[in-house]
Amino acid sequence: MDSPPPSTTTTTTTSSSILSSIGVEIISILSPVSLCMLLVVLLISTVHPSSPDPTPIRTAATLVYLESPSDSTSQKLQGALLNAAAFVALIALVTFLLVLLYYYNFTSFLKHYMRFSAFFVFATMGGAIFLSVIQQFSLPIDSITCFAILFNFTAVGVLSVFSAGFPIVVRQGYMVSLGIIVAAWFSKLPEWTTWVLLIALAVYDLVAVLAPGGPLKLLVELASSRDEELPALIYEARPTVSREALHAPSSSPPHELLSRSGLMVGGASETLSVELQPLSHPNNVDYSMIEMEDAENSPLVVANADNSDAINEQQPLIRTRNSDFAVSGDSGIGTVHDEMLPLVEVMNLEVERARTGRDNEECEMSMSRGIKLGLGDFVFYSVLVGRAAMYDLMTVYACYLAIISGLGCTLILLSVCRRALPALPISIALGVMFYFLTRLLMEPFVVGASTNLVMF
Repeated sequence: MDSPPPSTTTTTTTSSSILSSIGVEIISILSPVSLCMLLVVLLISTVHPSSPDPTPIRTAATLVYLESPSDSTSQKLQGALLNAAAFVALIALVTFLLVLLYYYNFTSFLKHYMRFSAFFVFATMGGAIFLSVIQQFSLPIDSITCFAILFNFTAVGVLSVFSAGFPIVVRQGYMVSLGIIVAAWFSKLPEWTTWVLLIALAVYDLVAVLAPGGPLKLLVELASSRDEELPALIYEARPTVSREALHAPSSSPPHELLSRSGLMVGGASETLSVELQPLSHPNNVDYSMIEMEDAENSPLVVANADNSDAINEQQPLIRTRNSDFAVSGDSGIGTVHDEMLPLVEVMNLEVERARTGRDNEECEMSMSRGIKLGLGDFVFYSVLVGRAAMYDLMTVYACYLAIISGLGCTLILLSVCRRALPALPISIALGVMFYFLTRLLMEPFVVGASTNLVMF
């Protein structure tokens, strides 16, 4: 039985490894998102079990209109639209300011600002939720112990999120905690304002990431051009791999990659001189003549010194183009044809990577850095599910499935487009649609069928 060619085996192995790695990446994103939504639902169900519409408070999302239960539907809708417009405009202004500061290299100021923001969220907003949980369950704890626990939680959280010396699991856990705390506070918004705000933020996310001149698009492109991390709170599925670490094997000189194949390698240096590296060949062929007429367009040529008939014949050994080395060949040297025939066929995997690595640099960089999800996506996914939890658990299940399906579609589009994509539009659109369909159609049908003992 003939064994499959090595190239086919290598391609199959590489494809299977890529598919498995993509599956692991997707699971590593879906798991924390699911955990964040679950904990927000549990928090809302336990801390505010009997207040589906809590007393509204004046926040950045309710600057224009503060909803009242006695207001008419038209007033609520108009006020919610004004609140959403003001909040989106405020976010856009802050994002453009962030881009401007990052453009002028105020990176240290941005980092200190994010540290202060994380400290404020953990200490004040998280502390308020912690006190609510203590009061709800009547936990026997004194104020000194409560303060010590809150201070340690806050300090470790800030250090783990912005320092590189902590395990990635600790950092991921605190990022999920940030999302839970902020989502729990956003769930206190009035109902009409919440739904209109979610739709407005999904539209803004679509425009800001994909539109030319969008603030998030500018920020991503600027960070990519500098090869730096985004100055934002971003959940990473796995630790970041730097560009130097990624290209360490392929950045070595080509003759080091080809030395294992028994070839004589000629390379042009920056001064257009030719360097010869005498390497052992399986057939002990003596390559004695190397010519190079032009550093970019003319190939290096080789002739066999032992064959006087072929001494004037020229055949390319290695062709250079844009500093990429392409080596191919045929072990027979005696017959020289007019066409440019390869001399040596190299089956070395490192040579394959050296030849094709630069063409797939963007793909490798995106895969090496893993899938990243902004903290705002965690927050607003959880806000949607938390608002659904204030009505019924059936709407929670429907919204959860819709959000996970939308996130899965976004990740599939991400693998196809290979560029930064907004994570809110598909998931929020499906979540809002499934919420109202479940609340208006499915829940009356299921409840009516159950009360009348109809089995289906």
